[in-house]
Amino acid sequence: MRSSSNPAFRNLPTGGGYGGYAGFGQPEQAGYQQAPPPLTSERPMTIDDVVTKTAITLGVVAVGAVITFVSGLAFLAFPAAIVGLVLALIIMFKRNPSPPLVILYAAAEGIFLGGISFYIGRALDGIVPGNGIAVIGQAVIGTLGVFLGMLVVYKTGAVRVTPKFTKWITGAIIGVGVLMLFNFILSFFGSGEGLGIRSGGPIAIIFSLVCIGLAAFSFLIDFDAADQAIRAGVPAKYSWQIAFGLTVTLVWLYTEILRLLSYFNSD
Repeated sequence: MRSSSNPAFRNLPTGGGYGGYAGFGQPEQAGYQQAPPPLTSERPMTIDDVVTKTAITLGVVAVGAVITFVSGLAFLAFPAAIVGLVLALIIMFKRNPSPPLVILYAAAEGIFLGGISFYIGRALDGIVPGNGIAVIGQAVIGTLGVFLGMLVVYKTGAVRVTPKFTKWITGAIIGVGVLMLFNFILSFFGSGEGLGIRSGGPIAIIFSLVCIGLAAFSFLIDFDAADQAIRAGVPAKYSWQIAFGLTVTLVWLYTEILRLLSYFNSD
């Protein structure tokens, strides 16, 4: 299996021995070979496992976000972000997948997304009444649209996921992460805007567009990692790890789309 730009997939097994199964894309796309006969009694992962676990995880995110937004418990967003980060690190470095931890992570991210959506929505309502909920709706639709669009791109083979492609996206994501951290540190000094990548100006708009693009292309690598895991016949329990990885990318994409839309609607 090729490595993924998504650290959530770092613990996916790299070998087969469980039989071959159809996945997201097409076999000839990455030169898949039939895996050897099963070596263990564990059931191999199928596409249904991935779809089901991802749907459950995203359902928890959605429920958590709606409850937080409607109840006005937006002050929980920051604590939830910290809890989510800690859980994400545990899941990424844990050797075996843990469904309860993935569900807890999804709940924490749901609270976080509901909280930031509430604050941004309220700020936009202060400019144009009713504009906040409209922007949030656009962000949700945009996120789903990008996800489905990249799934179609992957299935049709319009963009091939090669080792070189993976390296470029991984390097770019690391660079963006370092820039975000540097900007966060600088924000404590001077005007508080740091490098201006979150100020709402032209630089911030360009930065959000870059992040949205990287998140979109990350889906291709995530799909490919899931596809290879399915074809290698890894145990079904690892479908939770794939669901977690896709959720990480979706959360990032939604926050960036919401930020970008808020920039355009805050004047």
